[in-house]
Formats: sequence, C-alpha cells, structure tokens
Amino acid sequence: MTVDKPSFHSSASETHTAKPKEQKSWVPIVLIGIAIAYLALVQYIPAINVFVQAFSKGVGPFLSNLTRPDFLSAVWLTFLLALISLPVNTVFGLCAAWAIARNKFPGRAIVLSIIDLPFSISPVVAGLMLVLLYGRQGWFGPWLQANDIRIIFAFPGMLLATAFVSMPFVAREVIPVLEEFGKDQEEAARTLGAKDWQIFWRVTLPSIRWGLLYGLILTNARAMGEFGAVSVVSGNIADQTQTLPLFVEDAYKQYETEAAFSAAVLLALLAVVTLVLKEILERKTRIKDVE
Repeated sequence: MTVDKPSFHSSASETHTAKPKEQKSWVPIVLIGIAIAYLALVQYIPAINVFVQAFSKGVGPFLSNLTRPDFLSAVWLTFLLALISLPVNTVFGLCAAWAIARNKFPGRAIVLSIIDLPFSISPVVAGLMLVLLYGRQGWFGPWLQANDIRIIFAFPGMLLATAFVSMPFVAREVIPVLEEFGKDQEEAARTLGAKDWQIFWRVTLPSIRWGLLYGLILTNARAMGEFGAVSVVSGNIADQTQTLPLFVEDAYKQYETEAAFSAAVLLALLAVVTLVLKEILERKTRIKDVE
C-alpha cells in the first residue's frame, strides 16, 4: 500500500500538469488565426482587390490611364509637394531633435507635445485650422487679399497642409537616437578644436544616419499619401490643385473606376517601397546594435 500511493499521486500530478500544456497548445493557433483573419479583412483583401480592379481590362488600359494629362498633373503636384516639404521637415526635425535631446529646459514636455500634435488631431481639422488662418474670412485673410496673395485653394496652402501632417517623423526618430548616443564624443571633438559644424557632419550625423533615413522615408510616404488636410485647403481642381490621392477620389466619383484603381496601384506600390526600405533600415539598425 505504501508503494502504490506515491505512484497514484505522481500519475495524478502528471495528469494535472498535462492539462495546461494541452490548453496552451491551441491558444497561439487561435490568436494567430484571428490576427490573420483581421488583417485579411482590413488590409490583404482590399489591397488585392485594388490590383484586380486596376488590371481587370488588361495591361493596355492600365497603362493608358497612367498617361492621362490629369493623372500626370496629379503625380507631378504630389511629387512637388513631397520634394519641398521633405527638406523643410528634415531641417526642422534635426533642429528640434538637437534642441530637445541636448538641453533640459522648462516646457520641454510641452514642446514634445506640440511636435506630436499632427499625430493627435485629424488631418481634416488641420486643414480647417489653415482655412481659419489664411482663408478669406480668416485671421490673415484681409491682409492676404489686400496684397493679392492666395494661400487657400492654391499651392501654398497645400504645401502648408502637407508640411504640417508630415512634420513629426524626423524629430521623433532622431530624438531617441541622440539621447542614446550621448554627448561624450561630441565634447571630445570640441576639446580637440572641432567647430560645431564639423562636429555635426563628422560625429553626430554618422551616429544618427539610420534614424534620420527612417524618418525621411516615413515623412515622404506621409507627404505623398496625405488626403484629409490637402482636400480641405486645395479645392480639388483637376490639373491645378489635385494631388494623386485626390485624383483617386475624384475619378471614382466620376465612375472612372479603372483610372481610380490605376492611381491607387501607384500609391500602393509607394507603400510597398516604403515598407521594404523600412525593413532594410531596421535590419541595419539591429546589426549595428549587435556590433
């Protein structure tokens, strides 16, 4: 009897411990299935449908849609907005990141909140803010009209909206890199007689290059894909103030579905390129951290 009791308890304990293992075995599978189903409904199926609709009538009509004058005008305007807002936000992001990461001052948290403002408000609200400032009935409207300066429903307003929504990315990617890098090497270079500009180019910039490139990629993607703020301040006039995202909406409303989906394919390819570059930079950053 004394010999059988331990075996009974040990077998019971093994049965008791086996149940959680059996229960845990199917939990990850269910969670992964839910995640894949959700992504399929929200991302994969809509993205595949865009390509199916764009090539539904063949490659010829797809290519002809890409040579339409209004489409080319929208592409050029989108490229021009990104071309101008990208260096502007790069300079601003670097200056803001340097000031925040290298200095402790009162109101630092408020400055960070202001930089993050485009993340927290709707782009449509951002466009409305610009209208209330630079529109005909806005704060600066009478002065702008008196000097024959057009901001709203013109290129300057679209540029302001694009720059606003894409403003935080460079600063937000560079700030943590600067904080992790520290000031030791910069101070060492300064003690050796290097000037501030030399320190930035030879010491600081090489240390933040991956974070900076990551911020540039995100800034460019947001600038080229912005819809809400630009739609409010542009007027969506074909061949004049119509960007590529606005062209997609306008073509779809005009029942030109092939043209709309063809333009959407171009935007989707831009997103794919952004994801590929993002993954490459993340891998290089991980390799650097390991080294």
